[in-house]
Amino acid sequence: MSKSIVVGTTLAVLGLGGMAVGAWQVQERGPEYAQIVAVEPVTRTVETPREVCEDVVVAQAAPSRDPNRIVGTAAGAIVGGLLGNQIGGGNGKKLATVAGAVGGGLAGREIQGRVEANQRHHTTQRQCRTVVDTHQESDGYQVTWRHGELTRTSRLEFAPQGERVRLEDGQPVWGQTVGAEG
Repeated sequence: MSKSIVVGTTLAVLGLGGMAVGAWQVQERGPEYAQIVAVEPVTRTVETPREVCEDVVVAQAAPSRDPNRIVGTAAGAIVGGLLGNQIGGGNGKKLATVAGAVGGGLAGREIQGRVEANQRHHTTQRQCRTVVDTHQESDGYQVTWRHGELTRTSRLEFAPQGERVRLEDGQPVWGQTVGAEG
């Protein structure tokens, strides 16, 4: 047998043996797991508007039955004229009567305005307003995981139920989490 055939055969046997040992080691390694570092709930604020109504008693100025205040002016003029007529004599008496009637008319008008302004009319009114109710709703979970030097974050709809997650092709399989031992 030639030396080159022996060397070639030896190298082939060693190469095939090395490949077989390498394949056996890969098969025997078992599944890889990443450590779950943090699980934080993600929430969102939901606002729901609604209308709130209530009956409220409201005081309003009573409507005037005499918006021009004629009654107050006339009554004041009569009383003022009578009082003015009691003063003086002759032309002075006429002047005092006219002055009393004018002054009494102005005073009567003012008094009627103040009396009507203080008169209140109470009614019940339905008043409505919009209020906004707020509450928090779950929007999933922010899960941070680490494998070796690599740290990543995944967004899940549910919280993982373990401390480690199985990896397939470097990606977590979230349905396959295990505790610290498993």
